[in-house]
Amino acid sequence: MSRVRVLAFSVSLDGFSAGPDQALDQPLGVRGPELMGWVFPTRSFNAMHGAPGGEIPGETGVDDGFVARSFDNMGAWILGRHMFGPVRGPWPDASWRGWWGEEPPYHVPVFVLTHHARPPLVMQGGTTFHFVTDGIESALAQARAAANGRDVRIGGGPATVRQYLQAGLIDDLHLALRPVLMGQGEPLFAGLDLHALGYEAVQVVPGERATHVLLRKRGS
Repeated sequence: MSRVRVLAFSVSLDGFSAGPDQALDQPLGVRGPELMGWVFPTRSFNAMHGAPGGEIPGETGVDDGFVARSFDNMGAWILGRHMFGPVRGPWPDASWRGWWGEEPPYHVPVFVLTHHARPPLVMQGGTTFHFVTDGIESALAQARAAANGRDVRIGGGPATVRQYLQAGLIDDLHLALRPVLMGQGEPLFAGLDLHALGYEAVQVVPGERATHVLLRKRGS
């Protein structure tokens, strides 16, 4: 049965999942790469992002296993507008095609939440970006249909994850707790009572550069 999942989602010790002041030269916000410091050294990350050369470099420990499994059985993704790019307001043109070049790492349909309509964007490798203007429920319905029985992954950013959590629409939440203090940025848990929303911690796994905490909605 299809599940709605948030996987490999980084959070700092003080609860931030993105740095402030996202820009073209700061796609993760200021100091945002520190949140992803557990992902970058892994073999799976290098494989997905086309590391040059013959043998793929990178570590193959606990963190790598979580990165690899986060792509298992994925039939569609949902992203917030800021995850797709730094452009704000109406689309000035069709020149912005995402952070990832012509072959993004998704390889399935991706539904981007936005207030401004844009035609679907077909990329190499099986990724098509669909721009959804009528809310999170509509995006999820479209993603479920496109996933054809496989899982739907909510890719972020933090505001998008919060909306889906508040609506009780996420089944599984894998947080990679990083031992860093951001001080500022975009908080993941602001305004949420996860216990009241029905979530509970079901597993904690120490990794090389993050502690992996798995939450599940009770009864899902």
